[in-house]
Amino acid sequence: MEHSHIGNLVFENAKKYGQKVALKYKDNISNRWMSVSWSELCERVKQIAYSLIEIGVKEEEKIAIFSQNMAEIIEVDLACQALRVTAVPMYATSSTSQIEYIIKDAEIELIFAGEQYQFDRSVEVLHADTPLKRIVAIHSSVDTKGETAAIRFSDFLEQGKKSQTAQSIFEERFSRLSSDDLCTLIYTSGTTGEPKGVMLTDENYMQAMKIHDIRLVNVNNTQSSLCFLPLSHVFERAWTYYCLHKGIAIYINSNPREILGALKEVHPNLMCAVPRFWEKVYAGVNEKIDSFPSVLRKIARHALAVGKKRNISYVRLNKKVPTLLELRYKFYDKTLFHLLKKAIGIEKGVMFPCAGSQLAEEVNLFLHSVGVNIVVGYGLTETTATVSCYNPTGKDYDAESVGDLMPELEMKIGENNEILLKGKTITKGYYNKPQANEESYLDGWFRTGDAGRLLPNGRLVIIERIKELYKTSNGKYIAPQQVENKLVVDKYIEQVAIIGDQRKFVSALVVPAYDLLKEYAAEQNLSYSSMEDLLKNPKVYSFYEERIQALLSDLAAYEQVKKFTLLPKPFTPDNDELTLTLKLKRKVINQHYENEIEEMYK
Repeated sequence: MEHSHIGNLVFENAKKYGQKVALKYKDNISNRWMSVSWSELCERVKQIAYSLIEIGVKEEEKIAIFSQNMAEIIEVDLACQALRVTAVPMYATSSTSQIEYIIKDAEIELIFAGEQYQFDRSVEVLHADTPLKRIVAIHSSVDTKGETAAIRFSDFLEQGKKSQTAQSIFEERFSRLSSDDLCTLIYTSGTTGEPKGVMLTDENYMQAMKIHDIRLVNVNNTQSSLCFLPLSHVFERAWTYYCLHKGIAIYINSNPREILGALKEVHPNLMCAVPRFWEKVYAGVNEKIDSFPSVLRKIARHALAVGKKRNISYVRLNKKVPTLLELRYKFYDKTLFHLLKKAIGIEKGVMFPCAGSQLAEEVNLFLHSVGVNIVVGYGLTETTATVSCYNPTGKDYDAESVGDLMPELEMKIGENNEILLKGKTITKGYYNKPQANEESYLDGWFRTGDAGRLLPNGRLVIIERIKELYKTSNGKYIAPQQVENKLVVDKYIEQVAIIGDQRKFVSALVVPAYDLLKEYAAEQNLSYSSMEDLLKNPKVYSFYEERIQALLSDLAAYEQVKKFTLLPKPFTPDNDELTLTLKLKRKVINQHYENEIEEMYK
């Protein structure tokens, strides 16, 4: 079904689907999943739109949505689209300074705050020298502390119900919906500089719906999707719009820490996730297999070998599977693989889009071997998410690539192997950033900042962010993320930052998986007084050294880690070492660990 505008989507689908489930969310009191039908969603969106009109929100005004995933923020966003108002989503974990920057840059007067943390940060910004004038507290548990500029969500809705003129104003604005409407302003997380507001119009989103309809042939309105990534991230946001567009029931997971529990309750057909989620699944499964008695462990490894041979060597390449291999696979698929997927909650999976960074090839092949259809892709905020992705049927893909270019997009490889793009999903530019806009386009081509190469069949392989490519003092280029991806699949390694720019060899800062390391220490009877003390133990260093050397053995000598330092605390967004999308801020890490790095190069 084609839609004329994001703002019209909910109203058109309400006529088509009526009482069919549109959204499901977890009730905090009963702990049950509550349903919102398309008809109910339509009425809720309309009511929010009336309230926005009543409190004076104007066309093309920008409204901040600062919250974890909730049904209400989807409803507020859809109301904004229907009113020709721009939604500015913010990460629920953002600091006061991060929020203040966006509020000032986008000149925002109204913010919707999800829970107490978001409300308190909003109040701090309200009392600073910013344009912010009003806060709507969404969750009923928020203590507004007598803040006169704050209003509860329930009271906000009452504003629209009392209005005598909101309906006619709504209908008048709704009649002027345009493909040029600025739907969202999404601020990039800023790994190499200050955040930039990416302007995405209705045309960008409508084109994204169109090309996904062409590519995703196995997605339909009988399915369900679990909304897990933050809706402030373009990946989840565009995917949620797409699910609404297709009439897919969306289960909203509000707490990322509870995702494993939600999966077991929902058993979704679809869910988009970043590679780190699947890397943890991979590490957990392998840890479980390693704990099996020897006979059972041998059976499990044989099953994985059968799955890999069948799904990677035959099915992936559209080759006929030998009869005996097919029989063996069917046996394991109905027993071991089914139990494995059911334990995670993905046994009903149709496909699981995965993007945001590079998925380690080892993890990719493992998941496909056990029948988990991971659809790897590549995209940017500036491209309304997807640029390329795998064949969604689980066939005809190259594991080293990020798939085939999406329909109606153009791509070429420019200077320094930079990926250049043209198409209707490409942003018109960055808000209030004329210099960045000038630098981001080359003869009409959008400069992604990513280095890539094409396989003989035209599929795209990502090398690295161009600004993050290292050049050793010996003149050799290193792609740090590719080295890091080979290491984080190890169950004893939680995070890695590769060091090497203008250095004579590659080194690494390694964050161990502390709980598993403690178990190893207990097995080896290693005594220690603190984590710092344990990490200084020569046996622990040798243990990690052997694992790192084995994991990187297939790399060129100049790419291999020669020295490393084990860190007693992880990289986090709170200490500014990670972006809110959990990407490494390499410059900050280099500054914070300057002494440790210099010690490795003495």
